[in-house]
Amino acid sequence: MSDADARRGRKHNMVRERIMSLLEDLNVGDPIPPERVLEEDCGVSRLTVRRAVDDLVRDGHLIRRQGSGTYVARPTIMQSPASSSFSMGLRRRGITPSTRVVGVERSDAGVRLSWRLQIAPSDAIVTVRRLRLADGDPIAIATTTLPDALVPGLPAEELEEKSLYQMLSDQYGLKVASGTQTIEPTVLSPEESAVLDAPPYSPAFLFRTATRTSDGVPIEFTRTLFRGDRYMITSELDLTDSPEEDLGHPRGVTHTATPLG
Repeated sequence: MSDADARRGRKHNMVRERIMSLLEDLNVGDPIPPERVLEEDCGVSRLTVRRAVDDLVRDGHLIRRQGSGTYVARPTIMQSPASSSFSMGLRRRGITPSTRVVGVERSDAGVRLSWRLQIAPSDAIVTVRRLRLADGDPIAIATTTLPDALVPGLPAEELEEKSLYQMLSDQYGLKVASGTQTIEPTVLSPEESAVLDAPPYSPAFLFRTATRTSDGVPIEFTRTLFRGDRYMITSELDLTDSPEEDLGHPRGVTHTATPLG
């Protein structure tokens, strides 16, 4: 790195830190100072200010409104696929998690879910639909299906106070030992948008999670839909064994995860 590049990097970081310090005294939706004010305050060029603001917009700290200005954004939930707990991840970032049970249904498994849970299509299942919230704002819809034989009399309303995996362990002696999880981009349907208080057809992430006991017995299948404007996925890269690989598709990226509970 040349001396000029190093100076530009230091100025960029200084402006970024200055803006972040301003955010501590602002609320969500408040405007930040105009670029010309930040330029004078930090003693840097308008281009340096703009690049720092662009970074903070990409990171979810700020939001631009065309023809209006730049404002403090609602916090973006950053989650690693390897994280074991949605609620724990929020609390680490100073955000209060909560859950609202919005539906419970018992029915026959049918072909698709019987395959997921390795039971007969005529076997009974219980499906629990939960709304996950962050500081009171809806962030995700989780639809969990379990074999009714494993969880007879499931007190679904208690899931507003405790995690699913805690309930399975405490009340049914079922301990989640492993699982698989897939993540794909999607959009919100009008119905889902209404529940999540987001515009119809806005971006979202769909998590599909299947968990098992240590004996390989399927416990649950959960379909969780996260708002794309409030959720960010991070991944850890391990390139020690493949440093020559292109980062576009490194062999060291691991997306296998302990599912959300």
